[in-house]
Amino acid sequence: MEKVLDIADAIAHEKGLQPEKVLEALKAAFVQTAKRVINQNFAFEAQIDKVKKTINVVQTITVVANDDAKLQDEQMAPAYISISDAREYDDQVELGDQLQIEHDLEEHGRTAASSLHREIEFHIQRLVEDELFNKYKSKIGNLVSGRVTRVDSQNSTYIEVDEVRAVLPMKSRIKGEFFKVGDHIKAVVRRVNMDKENGIQIELSRTSPKFLEELLALEVPEISDGTVIIEKCARIPGERAKVALISMHPQVDAVGATVGVKGVRINAVSQELIGENIDCIEYTTIPELFISRTMSPAIISHVEIVKSADGENDKAIITLPADQKSKAIGKSGINIRLASMLTGMNIELIESDSKDATQETRKDEQKDGMNALEALFN
Repeated sequence: MEKVLDIADAIAHEKGLQPEKVLEALKAAFVQTAKRVINQNFAFEAQIDKVKKTINVVQTITVVANDDAKLQDEQMAPAYISISDAREYDDQVELGDQLQIEHDLEEHGRTAASSLHREIEFHIQRLVEDELFNKYKSKIGNLVSGRVTRVDSQNSTYIEVDEVRAVLPMKSRIKGEFFKVGDHIKAVVRRVNMDKENGIQIELSRTSPKFLEELLALEVPEISDGTVIIEKCARIPGERAKVALISMHPQVDAVGATVGVKGVRINAVSQELIGENIDCIEYTTIPELFISRTMSPAIISHVEIVKSADGENDKAIITLPADQKSKAIGKSGINIRLASMLTGMNIELIESDSKDATQETRKDEQKDGMNALEALFN
Protein backbone atom coordinates (compact mmCIF):
# COMPACT_ATOMS: atom_id res chain seq x y z
CA MET A 1 0.00 0.00 0.00
CA GLU A 2 1.13 3.57 -0.69
CA LYS A 3 2.81 5.69 1.95
CA VAL A 4 -0.39 6.87 3.58
CA LEU A 5 1.34 9.29 5.95
CA ASP A 6 2.61 11.29 2.96
CA ILE A 7 -0.95 11.40 1.60
CA ALA A 8 -2.19 12.61 4.99
CA ASP A 9 0.34 15.47 4.98
CA ALA A 10 -0.70 16.45 1.46
CA ILE A 11 -4.40 16.49 2.39
CA ALA A 12 -3.70 18.53 5.52
CA HIS A 13 -1.72 21.10 3.52
CA GLU A 14 -4.33 21.35 0.75
CA LYS A 15 -7.35 21.65 3.06
CA GLY A 16 -5.66 23.72 5.76
CA LEU A 17 -6.21 21.03 8.40
CA GLN A 18 -4.09 19.75 11.27
CA PRO A 19 -2.09 16.64 10.21
CA GLU A 20 -2.99 14.84 13.46
CA LYS A 21 -6.72 15.24 12.77
CA VAL A 22 -6.29 14.07 9.18
CA LEU A 23 -4.52 10.93 10.44
CA GLU A 24 -7.38 10.21 12.85
CA ALA A 25 -9.86 10.61 9.97
CA LEU A 26 -7.84 8.20 7.80
CA LYS A 27 -7.67 5.64 10.62
CA ALA A 28 -11.46 5.84 10.99
CA ALA A 29 -11.82 5.35 7.22
CA PHE A 30 -9.63 2.20 7.32
CA VAL A 31 -11.61 0.74 10.24
CA GLN A 32 -14.97 1.38 8.53
CA THR A 33 -13.70 -0.18 5.30
CA ALA A 34 -12.54 -3.28 7.18
CA LYS A 35 -15.96 -3.62 8.79
CA ARG A 36 -17.64 -3.35 5.38
CA VAL A 37 -15.51 -5.87 3.48
CA ILE A 38 -14.56 -8.32 6.26
CA ASN A 39 -17.07 -8.46 9.11
CA GLN A 40 -19.24 -5.74 10.62
CA ASN A 41 -19.05 -7.32 14.08
CA PHE A 42 -15.26 -7.56 14.30
CA ALA A 43 -13.41 -5.14 16.60
CA PHE A 44 -10.88 -3.48 14.30
CA GLU A 45 -8.11 -1.02 15.10
CA ALA A 46 -5.99 1.06 12.72
CA GLN A 47 -2.32 1.28 13.65
CA ILE A 48 0.26 3.64 12.17
CA ASP A 49 3.60 2.29 11.01
CA LYS A 50 5.82 5.40 11.03
CA VAL A 51 8.76 3.57 9.44
CA LYS A 52 6.86 2.29 6.40
CA LYS A 53 4.45 5.30 6.56
CA THR A 54 1.44 3.02 6.28
CA ILE A 55 -1.74 2.28 8.22
CA ASN A 56 -2.32 -1.33 9.22
CA VAL A 57 -5.68 -2.81 10.16
CA VAL A 58 -5.71 -5.32 13.00
CA GLN A 59 -8.55 -7.27 14.56
CA THR A 60 -8.57 -7.39 18.35
CA ILE A 61 -10.03 -10.63 19.66
CA THR A 62 -10.19 -12.08 23.18
CA VAL A 63 -9.04 -15.64 23.94
CA VAL A 64 -11.59 -17.82 25.78
CA ALA A 65 -11.96 -21.51 26.64
CA ASN A 66 -12.99 -23.95 23.90
CA ASP A 67 -16.39 -24.56 25.52
CA ASP A 68 -17.12 -20.89 26.38
CA ALA A 69 -20.75 -19.94 25.70
CA LYS A 70 -19.69 -16.68 24.04
CA LEU A 71 -18.43 -18.67 21.05
CA GLN A 72 -21.99 -19.91 20.42
CA ASP A 73 -23.56 -16.42 20.54
CA GLU A 74 -23.84 -14.99 17.01
CA GLN A 75 -23.55 -11.40 18.25
CA MET A 76 -20.63 -11.98 20.63
CA ALA A 77 -18.71 -14.71 18.80
CA PRO A 78 -16.73 -12.39 16.41
CA ALA A 79 -15.05 -10.73 19.40
CA TYR A 80 -13.80 -14.02 20.86
CA ILE A 81 -11.61 -16.94 19.79
CA SER A 82 -11.13 -20.38 21.35
CA ILE A 83 -7.77 -21.05 22.93
CA SER A 84 -7.06 -23.94 20.54
CA ASP A 85 -7.62 -21.70 17.48
CA ALA A 86 -5.66 -18.83 19.08
CA ARG A 87 -2.61 -21.07 19.57
CA GLU A 88 -2.42 -21.53 15.80
CA TYR A 89 -1.39 -17.84 15.71
CA ASP A 90 0.61 -17.81 18.93
CA ASP A 91 1.44 -20.95 20.91
CA GLN A 92 2.21 -18.87 24.03
CA VAL A 93 -1.27 -17.33 24.30
CA GLU A 94 -3.30 -17.81 27.51
CA LEU A 95 -6.97 -17.46 28.47
CA GLY A 96 -8.06 -13.80 28.69
CA ASP A 97 -5.28 -12.56 26.43
CA GLN A 98 -6.16 -10.28 23.55
CA LEU A 99 -4.91 -11.49 20.23
CA GLN A 100 -4.31 -9.05 17.36
CA ILE A 101 -4.75 -10.45 13.87
CA GLU A 102 -3.59 -8.27 10.99
CA HIS A 103 -5.78 -7.96 7.88
CA ASP A 104 -4.51 -6.77 4.51
CA LEU A 105 -7.25 -4.77 2.73
CA GLU A 106 -5.46 -5.20 -0.60
CA GLU A 107 -6.41 -8.87 -0.54
CA HIS A 108 -10.05 -7.84 -0.95
CA GLY A 109 -9.38 -6.24 -4.32
CA ARG A 110 -11.42 -3.47 -5.98
CA THR A 111 -14.24 -3.73 -3.49
CA ALA A 112 -11.95 -2.70 -0.62
CA ALA A 113 -10.22 -0.01 -2.71
CA SER A 114 -13.51 1.55 -3.79
CA SER A 115 -14.94 1.40 -0.27
CA LEU A 116 -11.75 2.91 1.21
CA HIS A 117 -11.83 5.77 -1.30
CA ARG A 118 -15.44 6.63 -0.37
CA GLU A 119 -14.71 6.38 3.35
CA ILE A 120 -11.68 8.67 3.08
CA GLU A 121 -13.67 11.25 1.12
CA PHE A 122 -16.48 11.10 3.68
CA HIS A 123 -14.24 11.45 6.75
CA ILE A 124 -12.11 14.23 5.26
CA GLN A 125 -15.20 16.17 4.19
CA ARG A 126 -16.67 15.73 7.64
CA LEU A 127 -13.41 16.95 9.17
CA VAL A 128 -13.45 20.04 6.91
CA GLU A 129 -17.05 20.76 7.89
CA ASP A 130 -16.26 20.36 11.59
CA GLU A 131 -13.35 22.80 11.26
CA LEU A 132 -15.58 25.33 9.47
CA PHE A 133 -18.36 24.81 12.00
CA ASN A 134 -16.03 25.52 14.93
CA LYS A 135 -14.50 28.49 13.10
CA TYR A 136 -17.83 30.19 12.40
CA LYS A 137 -19.37 29.12 15.71
CA SER A 138 -16.71 31.27 17.37
CA LYS A 139 -17.67 34.14 15.04
CA ILE A 140 -21.29 34.39 16.18
CA GLY A 141 -21.99 38.08 16.74
CA ASN A 142 -18.97 39.13 14.67
CA LEU A 143 -19.01 41.14 11.47
CA VAL A 144 -18.40 39.39 8.14
CA SER A 145 -18.66 40.57 4.55
CA GLY A 146 -19.13 38.85 1.23
CA ARG A 147 -20.53 38.90 -2.28
CA VAL A 148 -24.14 38.11 -3.13
CA THR A 149 -24.33 34.98 -5.30
CA ARG A 150 -28.10 34.38 -5.41
CA VAL A 151 -31.47 35.72 -4.28
CA ASP A 152 -34.20 33.07 -4.16
CA SER A 153 -37.97 33.33 -4.59
CA GLN A 154 -38.44 33.94 -0.86
CA ASN A 155 -36.01 36.89 -1.00
CA SER A 156 -33.38 35.03 1.01
CA THR A 157 -29.97 36.38 0.00
CA TYR A 158 -27.07 33.92 -0.39
CA ILE A 159 -23.63 35.38 0.28
CA GLU A 160 -20.20 33.95 -0.40
CA VAL A 161 -18.14 34.54 2.75
CA ASP A 162 -14.58 33.31 2.33
CA GLU A 163 -14.82 29.53 1.83
CA VAL A 164 -18.50 29.06 2.72
CA ARG A 165 -21.90 30.25 1.55
CA ALA A 166 -24.09 31.97 4.12
CA VAL A 167 -27.72 33.03 3.96
CA LEU A 168 -29.35 36.32 4.93
CA PRO A 169 -33.09 35.61 5.40
CA MET A 170 -35.63 38.29 4.51
CA LYS A 171 -36.60 38.63 8.21
CA SER A 172 -32.99 39.56 9.04
CA ARG A 173 -32.82 42.22 6.34
CA ILE A 174 -33.46 45.91 7.04
CA LYS A 175 -36.82 47.08 5.71
CA GLY A 176 -36.41 48.60 2.26
CA GLU A 177 -33.17 46.80 1.45
CA PHE A 178 -32.81 45.03 -1.88
CA PHE A 179 -29.76 43.11 -3.04
CA LYS A 180 -28.71 41.76 -6.41
CA VAL A 181 -26.05 39.31 -7.52
CA GLY A 182 -22.60 40.86 -7.26
CA ASP A 183 -23.40 43.25 -4.39
CA HIS A 184 -20.94 43.30 -1.49
CA ILE A 185 -22.66 43.48 1.89
CA LYS A 186 -21.81 43.37 5.59
CA ALA A 187 -23.70 41.42 8.27
CA VAL A 188 -23.12 39.64 11.58
CA VAL A 189 -23.15 35.89 12.06
CA ARG A 190 -26.43 35.12 13.85
CA ARG A 191 -26.57 31.33 13.92
CA VAL A 192 -24.43 28.35 12.81
CA ASN A 193 -25.95 24.88 12.40
CA MET A 194 -24.68 21.54 11.15
CA ASP A 195 -27.11 19.53 9.05
CA LYS A 196 -26.38 15.94 8.00
CA GLU A 197 -27.92 16.41 4.56
CA ASN A 198 -26.89 19.98 3.73
CA GLY A 199 -23.73 20.31 5.84
CA ILE A 200 -22.83 23.57 7.57
CA GLN A 201 -25.48 26.31 7.50
CA ILE A 202 -24.59 29.90 8.43
CA GLU A 203 -27.33 32.48 9.02
CA LEU A 204 -26.51 36.18 8.90
CA SER A 205 -28.36 39.23 10.22
CA ARG A 206 -28.44 42.97 9.54
CA THR A 207 -31.25 43.66 12.02
CA SER A 208 -29.49 42.54 15.21
CA PRO A 209 -28.32 45.21 17.70
CA LYS A 210 -24.96 43.43 17.50
CA PHE A 211 -24.69 44.52 13.86
CA LEU A 212 -24.89 48.16 14.94
CA GLU A 213 -22.27 47.55 17.65
CA GLU A 214 -19.89 45.94 15.16
CA LEU A 215 -20.32 48.79 12.68
CA LEU A 216 -19.59 51.34 15.41
CA ALA A 217 -16.45 49.43 16.40
CA LEU A 218 -15.39 49.45 12.76
CA GLU A 219 -15.92 53.20 12.41
CA VAL A 220 -14.87 54.45 15.87
CA PRO A 221 -11.26 53.66 16.90
CA GLU A 222 -12.03 54.42 20.56
CA ILE A 223 -14.61 51.62 20.59
CA SER A 224 -12.41 49.10 18.79
CA ASP A 225 -9.49 49.70 21.19
CA GLY A 226 -11.69 49.54 24.32
CA THR A 227 -11.40 53.20 25.35
CA VAL A 228 -15.16 53.57 24.84
CA ILE A 229 -17.46 50.65 25.67
CA ILE A 230 -20.94 50.03 24.30
CA GLU A 231 -22.80 49.17 27.49
CA LYS A 232 -26.23 48.64 25.94
CA CYS A 233 -27.80 48.89 22.51
CA ALA A 234 -31.38 48.81 21.23
CA ARG A 235 -32.70 49.36 17.75
CA ILE A 236 -35.73 49.20 15.54
CA PRO A 237 -34.01 48.31 12.25
CA GLY A 238 -34.10 50.97 9.57
CA GLU A 239 -35.81 53.52 11.80
CA ARG A 240 -34.04 54.41 15.00
CA ALA A 241 -31.56 53.14 17.57
CA LYS A 242 -30.23 54.11 20.98
CA VAL A 243 -26.72 53.29 22.15
CA ALA A 244 -25.53 53.66 25.76
CA LEU A 245 -21.81 54.42 25.92
CA ILE A 246 -19.27 54.68 28.73
CA SER A 247 -15.72 56.04 28.58
CA MET A 248 -12.87 54.21 30.28
CA HIS A 249 -10.60 57.26 30.08
CA PRO A 250 -11.36 60.52 31.94
CA GLN A 251 -10.24 62.67 29.02
CA VAL A 252 -12.34 60.91 26.38
CA ASP A 253 -15.95 61.93 25.82
CA ALA A 254 -17.76 58.70 24.91
CA VAL A 255 -20.61 60.37 23.04
CA GLY A 256 -18.39 62.92 21.27
CA ALA A 257 -15.90 60.29 20.14
CA THR A 258 -18.66 58.10 18.76
CA VAL A 259 -20.49 60.89 16.95
CA GLY A 260 -17.26 62.33 15.51
CA VAL A 261 -16.53 65.82 14.17
CA LYS A 262 -19.74 67.20 12.64
CA GLY A 263 -21.26 63.72 13.03
CA VAL A 264 -19.03 62.16 10.39
CA ARG A 265 -18.60 58.83 12.22
CA ILE A 266 -22.18 58.26 13.25
CA ASN A 267 -23.41 59.35 9.80
CA ALA A 268 -21.22 56.73 8.13
CA VAL A 269 -22.82 54.04 10.30
CA SER A 270 -26.30 55.44 9.70
CA GLN A 271 -25.71 55.33 5.95
CA GLU A 272 -24.86 51.60 6.14
CA LEU A 273 -28.15 51.11 8.04
CA ILE A 274 -30.27 52.79 5.34
CA GLY A 275 -30.58 56.11 7.18
CA GLU A 276 -31.33 54.68 10.63
CA ASN A 277 -31.21 57.49 13.23
CA ILE A 278 -28.79 56.68 16.07
CA ASP A 279 -29.04 58.36 19.49
CA CYS A 280 -25.85 58.18 21.56
CA ILE A 281 -26.37 58.31 25.33
CA GLU A 282 -23.85 58.45 28.15
CA TYR A 283 -24.37 55.43 30.38
CA THR A 284 -24.64 55.75 34.15
CA THR A 285 -25.21 53.24 36.94
CA ILE A 286 -27.79 55.57 38.51
CA PRO A 287 -31.02 54.08 37.12
CA GLU A 288 -33.15 57.22 37.45
CA LEU A 289 -30.60 59.33 35.60
CA PHE A 290 -30.06 56.68 32.94
CA ILE A 291 -33.79 56.39 32.30
CA SER A 292 -34.04 60.16 32.03
CA ARG A 293 -31.29 60.16 29.40
CA THR A 294 -32.87 57.35 27.39
CA MET A 295 -36.07 59.41 27.06
CA SER A 296 -34.19 62.13 25.14
CA PRO A 297 -35.16 64.43 23.42
CA ALA A 298 -37.98 64.73 25.97
CA ILE A 299 -37.23 66.72 29.15
CA ILE A 300 -38.18 64.71 32.25
CA SER A 301 -39.33 66.17 35.57
CA HIS A 302 -39.10 63.09 37.80
CA VAL A 303 -38.42 59.36 37.64
CA GLU A 304 -39.67 56.81 40.17
CA ILE A 305 -38.70 53.13 39.95
CA VAL A 306 -41.13 50.52 41.24
CA LYS A 307 -39.40 47.21 41.93
CA SER A 308 -41.17 43.95 41.08
CA ALA A 309 -41.12 40.82 43.23
CA ASP A 310 -39.18 38.80 40.66
CA GLY A 311 -36.82 41.65 39.79
CA GLU A 312 -37.48 41.15 36.08
CA ASN A 313 -40.51 43.38 35.58
CA ASP A 314 -39.40 46.61 37.22
CA LYS A 315 -41.43 49.66 36.30
CA ALA A 316 -40.33 53.25 35.75
CA ILE A 317 -42.95 55.94 36.41
CA ILE A 318 -41.89 59.11 34.58
CA THR A 319 -43.39 62.49 35.35
CA LEU A 320 -43.01 65.09 32.62
CA PRO A 321 -44.67 68.31 31.37
CA ALA A 322 -47.60 67.86 29.02
CA ASP A 323 -45.77 69.47 26.11
CA GLN A 324 -42.97 66.87 26.41
CA LYS A 325 -45.19 63.79 26.24
CA SER A 326 -45.27 63.55 22.44
CA LYS A 327 -41.47 63.77 22.32
CA ALA A 328 -41.17 61.07 24.97
CA ILE A 329 -43.46 58.73 23.06
CA GLY A 330 -42.00 59.51 19.65
CA LYS A 331 -43.41 58.73 16.22
CA SER A 332 -45.50 55.55 16.44
CA GLY A 333 -44.21 55.09 20.01
CA ILE A 334 -40.66 54.43 18.81
CA ASN A 335 -38.87 56.54 21.44
CA ILE A 336 -40.55 54.99 24.46
CA ARG A 337 -40.15 51.49 22.98
CA LEU A 338 -36.41 51.96 22.53
CA ALA A 339 -36.07 53.43 26.03
CA SER A 340 -37.88 50.41 27.45
CA MET A 341 -35.66 48.02 25.47
CA LEU A 342 -32.51 49.81 26.59
CA THR A 343 -33.41 49.99 30.29
CA GLY A 344 -35.25 46.65 30.48
CA MET A 345 -38.13 48.32 32.32
CA ASN A 346 -41.77 48.97 31.63
CA ILE A 347 -42.27 52.73 31.32
CA GLU A 348 -45.35 54.67 32.39
CA LEU A 349 -45.75 58.37 31.57
CA ILE A 350 -47.57 60.77 33.88
CA GLU A 351 -48.20 64.40 32.95
CA SER A 352 -47.33 66.93 35.63
CA ASP A 353 -49.96 69.60 36.47
CA SER A 354 -48.75 72.64 34.51
CA LYS A 355 -50.81 75.10 36.62
CA ASP A 356 -49.37 73.79 39.88
CA ALA A 357 -45.91 73.88 38.37
CA THR A 358 -46.41 77.51 37.30
CA GLN A 359 -47.68 78.48 40.76
CA GLU A 360 -44.72 76.78 42.43
CA THR A 361 -42.35 78.62 40.09
CA ARG A 362 -43.99 81.97 40.93
CA LYS A 363 -43.75 81.24 44.68
CA ASP A 364 -40.05 80.41 44.28
CA GLU A 365 -39.48 83.63 42.36
CA GLN A 366 -41.30 85.69 45.02
CA LYS A 367 -39.30 84.00 47.77
CA ASP A 368 -36.03 84.69 45.95
CA GLY A 369 -37.08 88.37 45.55
CA MET A 370 -37.85 88.76 49.26
CA ASN A 371 -34.51 87.18 50.17
CA ALA A 372 -32.73 89.59 47.87
CA LEU A 373 -34.48 92.65 49.45
CA GLU A 374 -33.67 91.46 52.96
CA ALA A 375 -30.03 91.01 52.01
CA LEU A 376 -29.96 94.52 50.50
CA PHE A 377 -31.33 96.30 53.63
CA ASN A 378 -29.28 94.25 56.05
